[in-house]
Amino acid sequence: MKITDMPVYERPREKLFKYGKESLSTSEIIALILGSGSGGKSAMEIASAIIAGKGRGMGFLAQCAPEELMTIEGVGRAKACELLAAVELGRRMAGMPPEKRSAISSAQDVVQLLMEKMRYYKKEHFISVLINSKGEIIEEVTVSIGDLSSSITHPREVFVEAVRRSAGSVIFVHNHPSGDPWPSTIDINTTSRLVEVGKLLGIPVLDHIIIGDGRYVSLKAEGHM
Repeated sequence: MKITDMPVYERPREKLFKYGKESLSTSEIIALILGSGSGGKSAMEIASAIIAGKGRGMGFLAQCAPEELMTIEGVGRAKACELLAAVELGRRMAGMPPEKRSAISSAQDVVQLLMEKMRYYKKEHFISVLINSKGEIIEEVTVSIGDLSSSITHPREVFVEAVRRSAGSVIFVHNHPSGDPWPSTIDINTTSRLVEVGKLLGIPVLDHIIIGDGRYVSLKAEGHM
């Protein structure tokens, strides 16, 4: 079946954008690398043939030479080189030493990471800092850009990446373009709502930090959490 004949929500590219790269099957990943079919076969058909190559599955793709790949119908010189380059990239990434993650022990640690970047923003940026069970930062996710009171800070949007990345806890950070980090009533109410959602999801909200121009306020330290 051609990718264009598949339902939109089942196409590899659309699946990747909507559900993440982890949602793709090996055949779908290979089809994305191939980009298009050839020799009367669709990219998905060629991908399936590659996986079945020599009865060795992924082992075939990991060890074969370009000439071996080119024996599969629909795989020419260019596609063979693209696939093997992707395999080599994956091998090199797997061999990289583990990345040292920043550990968080206080609001000041977060401020040191984000102050110089966020103090100059002209619009409010709402960021979710995802933290693992060891207190290390997994990722900084920009949830929204704009007015904190708008619907873009709906708990569904705020926690979606925390759930997807299996975060143990989160710290929220947003900036005040005015330079004054003192929390508004909306800031406080939004924080209370997100703390309750975090409790329901089992993802504790450790703090909500507001960054101004060289100054910050921790809502936890101010007794609002």
